[in-house]
Amino acid sequence: MTAAPLRIGNASGFYGDRFDAVREMLTDGPLDVLTGDYLAELTMLVLGRSRLKDPARGYATTFLQQLEEGLGLAHERGVKIVANAGGLNPAALAGAVNELARKVGVPVRVAHVEGDSLPVPDGFLTANAYLGGHGIAACLRAGADVVVTGRVTDAALVTGPAAAHFGWGPDDHDALAGAVVAGHVLECGTQATGGNYSFFRGHDIRRPGFPLAEIHADGSSVITKHDGTGGFVDVGTVTAQLLYETGGARYAGPDVTARLDTVRLTQEGPDRVRISGVRGEAPPPTLKAGLTRLGGWRNEVVFVLTGLDIEAKAQLVQDQFAQALTGSRTGPPDEVRWELARTDRPDADTEETAAALLRLVVRDQDPESVGRSVSGAAIELALGSYPGFHVTAPPGKGAPYGVFEARYVPAEDVEHVAVGPDGRRERVAPPVRTRALEEVDEPALPEPLPAGLTQLTPLGRVAGARSGDKGGDANIGIWVRTDDAWRWLAHELTVDRFRELLPETAELTVVRHVLPNLRALNFVVHGLLGEGVAAQARFDPQAKAVGEWLRSRHVPIPVTLLENTDAPEAHA
Repeated sequence: MTAAPLRIGNASGFYGDRFDAVREMLTDGPLDVLTGDYLAELTMLVLGRSRLKDPARGYATTFLQQLEEGLGLAHERGVKIVANAGGLNPAALAGAVNELARKVGVPVRVAHVEGDSLPVPDGFLTANAYLGGHGIAACLRAGADVVVTGRVTDAALVTGPAAAHFGWGPDDHDALAGAVVAGHVLECGTQATGGNYSFFRGHDIRRPGFPLAEIHADGSSVITKHDGTGGFVDVGTVTAQLLYETGGARYAGPDVTARLDTVRLTQEGPDRVRISGVRGEAPPPTLKAGLTRLGGWRNEVVFVLTGLDIEAKAQLVQDQFAQALTGSRTGPPDEVRWELARTDRPDADTEETAAALLRLVVRDQDPESVGRSVSGAAIELALGSYPGFHVTAPPGKGAPYGVFEARYVPAEDVEHVAVGPDGRRERVAPPVRTRALEEVDEPALPEPLPAGLTQLTPLGRVAGARSGDKGGDANIGIWVRTDDAWRWLAHELTVDRFRELLPETAELTVVRHVLPNLRALNFVVHGLLGEGVAAQARFDPQAKAVGEWLRSRHVPIPVTLLENTDAPEAHA
């Protein structure tokens, strides 16, 4: 008899995601486990500053609020809850959940995972290792109904429950890798059900349902959602999420290294995509650790330039500002960056569509250098600068910004501990078998399409994209939906062509990874985001829209491919 799959749903892709998702996921259909991902690189910095104000905090308080109703619903339906909302203080969150359970009269057994917290180097605010799922599995085996963790990998929220349910051990690499892939698809919530999706037209994604995975004993899975909820699940939505914030074919984690080049996706039916064939390898001997620190102080002013002579108006502001800052008591800030966004149109029929935006960002280690000297200079220009002078918001006094850094520590140096519902502590041993991470050999490319007529048109006519951030680096995954389109894309979109289409990357290191099973290319651009999202170096600090920028660029596309752009999703 084939064991029934384990149904694992997701109710949060980030700290601040849809509040009602916990209730919806618990009431809209059957589940065995409900997960929530609350932590991101920026979130750890936010929680670190929260803990400075109150050492008893440092966790995601929204999770507690969601459990006021969710605890009872989960208990009635026999659903386990696993979330990384513990942030920097999982023990305190576990205690708060126990207190809440007593208050609402729900008998639940609460466990937590700790040990990710590392000694914080001088000058830093937080330091945490990314743990795997075996601590979560130990908590569930000890009888926990609710498990809260600190910094674990996003996929660990799925690998832990799956390992506990199916009895997987540390050497069940293929099964664990399959669960890692499923977990990566679930981790960002509705990005797997049509959210942030290139080919959203023709689908109702006004309120997409959150995703769930039916995990099987061999690690294969089906990605789906509750019946009757919004959005959709197809090979494209799953492909897009698989490419999000990944790099090469080897996707390393603390439990296993999953081979993304072995993933096979099949559309099984409406809103059902099967993930199969995933191979796993021993994990690397080191764990990734994330460190956050305050990088300095920043301020921002956005000037609105309307109508004629946009570039001359922008130059006037820059000249006036340079003069004002040079003459200030503190002198110019260490970094002054201007960016002119030409959002204006000629002969516009509304004032807003006649306007462009000139963005000034300043940074310095001294708050005074980006504070009154900058805001005062902006205000003092109001009556003596370009015609139509105004700004989008009153200039402020400046604010601190953060920096995220990744380092690697030996796995055996990290105390990974599962604290059961009865308080019993179980140390989770590091993996015995490890394998140093290395790039795979470049796979063979498909035969190119025969030469033929082309049309200069946006790349997005045939290709989808999903982009994101990892520290100061950006990744841009791009894929196509037919074999012929893949034959063209694999040869057309080289690193040189990529740099040509996105000139901001021309002087940066760009690495291309080829994933034939997904008909996809994944580009990693090192240093595009400066010091990372918290530093807000760019208008799009998390590179969320770089993929859509790439799709908008015009390239000569074979006419034969354009004739099939409305074809249904092809099956792998």
